[in-house]
Amino acid sequence: RVAVGVPQVRVAAPQFNAAQTTALMRQAAEKSALLVVFPELGLSAYSCEDLFHQRSLLDGCLEALSEILTATKTSPLITIVGLPLEVDSLLFNCAAVLYRSKILGVIPKTYLPNYREYYEGRQFVPADFRLRDRIEICGHRDVPFSNRLLFRAENHPSLTFYVEICEDLWVPIPPSSYAALAGATVLVNLSASNVTVGKEDYRRQLVSNLSGRCLAAYVYAGAGAGESTTDLAWDGHGMIYENGTCLAESQRFAYPPQLLTGDIDLDRLVMDRMRQNTFGQAAQRHRDTLIKFETVGFRPELP
Repeated sequence: RVAVGVPQVRVAAPQFNAAQTTALMRQAAEKSALLVVFPELGLSAYSCEDLFHQRSLLDGCLEALSEILTATKTSPLITIVGLPLEVDSLLFNCAAVLYRSKILGVIPKTYLPNYREYYEGRQFVPADFRLRDRIEICGHRDVPFSNRLLFRAENHPSLTFYVEICEDLWVPIPPSSYAALAGATVLVNLSASNVTVGKEDYRRQLVSNLSGRCLAAYVYAGAGAGESTTDLAWDGHGMIYENGTCLAESQRFAYPPQLLTGDIDLDRLVMDRMRQNTFGQAAQRHRDTLIKFETVGFRPELP
């Protein structure tokens, strides 16, 4: 069982956002979810603009991450949250994967939109700008830092997930396409996709189509209430798809926090990939790319 949390946020208020996140984490644990995903830059809010370059905000996000880490100590949940992170004087838009007080890995965003209403290139640098693949964060050393990380349950290898961030889904070849060929059965997206007319239908098409083509589950968490609406608006669009089929979807434009869950049949996904022999042919054709992925092993408490 996976879950999507759509919390209410306050712009540049990491402590409030951490509290909202941990409240939804408790709900996800009560519903026996194994993994819960939160929106892009959820600890800071997405619409901070040049406040992302303020030291107080960056430090506050690290303190918020530490609070959430503490909350994971007594929780069986794999928790994935978004935050801005400075590494080697470069600012990255990141997702952090947390489990049992440990940071399993940090994933920087691959593609930064800098067109139309987007200005991410003003504040952040893309994943390929990183100078190293291990970092120290919140007192944890040698934390994997890459956009090519696969997280595999050692006691249930069919549970292998990959994390990408918002725009990564919208490009011609999403990074998750290669991750699926490399073995990921669950694809995760932390998003802050804003609202334009008809955009929600296109989001559904993207998620449905990718989950179907990749024979995978796709777990999508979109930013919602609390983001600054000075220039844009957000609808809190969360979705869970399995092999092209919608398992759960949030109520858009809802002010209260939301949590949705969906049960994924991992064995079905693995068997579908074996039956569809062209899936393996595609993996062989792209093996030079797939061997660049690193696998992070962990042992979750399975129900």
